[in-house]
Amino acid sequence: MDKIDLRILATLQDHPDISTNELAEKVGLSHTPCWRRLKRLEKDGVIRGRAVLLDARLLDLNVNVFADITLKQHDEGTLLALEAALGQQPEIVECFSVSGNSDYILRVVTSSIEAYEQFLKKVLLHLPGVAAVNSRFALGCIKMTTALPIG
Repeated sequence: MDKIDLRILATLQDHPDISTNELAEKVGLSHTPCWRRLKRLEKDGVIRGRAVLLDARLLDLNVNVFADITLKQHDEGTLLALEAALGQQPEIVECFSVSGNSDYILRVVTSSIEAYEQFLKKVLLHLPGVAAVNSRFALGCIKMTTALPIG
């Protein structure tokens, strides 16, 4: 990847709906070479897709919960089953396997503390291999971005 590819990616992060003509102009290329680079970046998986960012507050999804999951056992079958189940839950918007005192950290978005409590009781505590869930509620959001620090 060269500097032009990085300029393309940085521009797309700031303006995901930009036309190829506008993108080419911003990065100093003509349309066809820019389009080729864009298609290569997509084919190589560097660009995984484009998204619409929604305001969760306006959709009455005001509660962000960070849930630390600790497992009973760490065999491959349990990990695969748990990760597959986590991927099926739309309330879980981010999930990371982590080192330290817990095994996974989730960001769960719900409409209320009560809605999270039901999700915890009916879903999280019944996932494969879960021994414990430690939940922390976000008081406010200081920074949230999808942009990677590429330039």
